[in-house]
Amino acid sequence: MRGPVRIAFAAAVAAAVTACSGPATSVGSPVPASYYLALGDSLSQGVQPNATGASVETRQGYPDQLYAALRPAHPGLRLVKLGCPGETTSTMIDGGICRYRGGSQLAAAVAFLRAHRGHVLLVTIDIGANDLEDCGSQPNLIKVLSCFVIDVPGAVSRLATIMAHLRTTAGPSVRLVGMSYYLPTLAQWRDGSSGQAIAKLTERLEADYNDLLERVYAKNSAKVANVSGAFDTGDFTDRATLPGIGTVPQNVALLCRWTWECAAPPRGPNQHANTAGYGVIARAFGQAAGLVTASRPARR
Repeated sequence: MRGPVRIAFAAAVAAAVTACSGPATSVGSPVPASYYLALGDSLSQGVQPNATGASVETRQGYPDQLYAALRPAHPGLRLVKLGCPGETTSTMIDGGICRYRGGSQLAAAVAFLRAHRGHVLLVTIDIGANDLEDCGSQPNLIKVLSCFVIDVPGAVSRLATIMAHLRTTAGPSVRLVGMSYYLPTLAQWRDGSSGQAIAKLTERLEADYNDLLERVYAKNSAKVANVSGAFDTGDFTDRATLPGIGTVPQNVALLCRWTWECAAPPRGPNQHANTAGYGVIARAFGQAAGLVTASRPARR
């Protein structure tokens, strides 16, 4: 794999509404301020494991990298990150993990959109992965399937509530983009036949889940960042060789390259994307929004 495409990170970041925002427009500049609002869970805060293995927020997440890519064409743009590590569709609506004025991330997002109506360039959101967090770790295939059957309908219904509020408040002209998910449980492929069975089952279930999420986004006139496709999540056919791991399916190889899930302790295993992986996600969002030229990163 050639070195990842490097995107410069946002320089000055200031707190705003329990969020991070980009640098203000310089004094006397005629460039009007506009906003990129990033919502969601730990991915929207760029969480990665540090040297001790603790998951920490970074300025290398997909919103930071996408913001840096957008700034040249939008010099007045400011980044506002409201995401909350560990957030589910339930807590995004009701609160309970991160503190927000208004009680929840959704309430804070709605308040921000109302206050800056007509000045929001882009809203991105990733939410719903933590609702199914425990499904991939179930001990057998029956329990994995049961977990998805129980947890998916509620998550999809709550996402519909979230998206309806965001679209109504933002208005029809604001670019609103959600995402499909990559699949951390593909890493279990390395564990032999039982792990491979779980990887294949969860891939099929995850594909169905992503399809349901995409339908919710479409219903609310939102685009979809095809992160699942960028990670080739469904490709068990093509093969790739990884140092220290060996030859594995393409989807497993990309997961190992672009996340910390296959990393050695103490940083791994950790399902969060690494800096290169967040770059892949950033490009998927930018392309879906029609703000970044389509391209595919080198894989071998």
